[in-house]
Amino acid sequence: MTVTDTGQAHVVLLATGGTISSRGSEGGGGAVASDTGEQVFASVGGRAAYPVRVVDVFRKGSYLLTVDDMIAICARIREALTDPQVLGVVVTHGTDTMEETAYLAELTHDDARPVVFTGAQQAADSTTPDGPGNLVRAIAVAGSPAARGKGVLLAFAGTIFPAAGVRKCHTTRPEAFANPDFGTAGSVSDAGEVRLTAVRPPIEALPLPLPGDGSGSPRVDLIAAYPGADAALLRSSLQAGAAGIVLQGTGTGNANREICREVAAATAAGVVVVTSTRVEAGAVVPIYGDGGGDDLRAAGAISSGLLRPSQSLVLLSLLLRLGAPPDRIAAAFALRGRLPDPDHPEDSTSPHNSNKKPSERLIS
Repeated sequence: MTVTDTGQAHVVLLATGGTISSRGSEGGGGAVASDTGEQVFASVGGRAAYPVRVVDVFRKGSYLLTVDDMIAICARIREALTDPQVLGVVVTHGTDTMEETAYLAELTHDDARPVVFTGAQQAADSTTPDGPGNLVRAIAVAGSPAARGKGVLLAFAGTIFPAAGVRKCHTTRPEAFANPDFGTAGSVSDAGEVRLTAVRPPIEALPLPLPGDGSGSPRVDLIAAYPGADAALLRSSLQAGAAGIVLQGTGTGNANREICREVAAATAAGVVVVTSTRVEAGAVVPIYGDGGGDDLRAAGAISSGLLRPSQSLVLLSLLLRLGAPPDRIAAAFALRGRLPDPDHPEDSTSPHNSNKKPSERLIS
């Protein structure tokens, strides 16, 4: 049921567009985000486990989103959670960049109540739409007491993932997401039965502030290393005014001698360079010289650890908007890019129940 009386406990649905809201355009054109949040919610046909209040944020394919758009979604999440009657929040979102927005939400989430991202691989007017089932399951997770304190989650095709480390792993298959390094967070059945686990959870780090309108928009670019790559794209990025660069390296985070020289010049000029990898799983480790990862480290590049390029870009963009200096950015990647260590007491402290002041959470 759709909530009209906000005095009752309910889940908030923030609709942002994506395939779950898409239909073929007139004249046989490609699918575009067109359904309102109410239309998306109506597709579940009364199967929601909790009352739902629908809020339209915008209707966009997620391939169109900017960092400012993602910040706006996070601001609406925060606004929704000011209501004590809200059990949790569901965000319907396109799958192309869901991993980015979900991670930004996780970085800035400071509430015990869950936030759950979901969407669809098949459009709303498909003969076999998967959006309604995904939405039913996401609502069940968002309202579940078991999900409290679990942070931001992604629920898709019956599997629940932690936001950190999640990535789209298939372009069209219903099981669209994976999280090779941090693992899954549980499952949810078609009937709404939620089972959450604690298998290899992401590192427990305190929330970062959400930038305001006056935070500026520092340019952060993603540059790939590949066989035969030179430094032309890297130089172009710097000439365009990039304040940060994520280098998608090969293997354990490698490039070549020419790129390493340009990275050294960039970091000497105050540009923050983070090295990630195109490989599906495993950490960025500075092992090789002669233009490899150890030379990138010597050139001043920061290792992303287990964070892949998409989420490295989100973390770097957020930290630069918050005015973090390079040493604090390096510390943030060192913390958030590793798996939790049971020998570190801070890893067992939930970031979603912190009593620290905002100023103390700047680069926790």
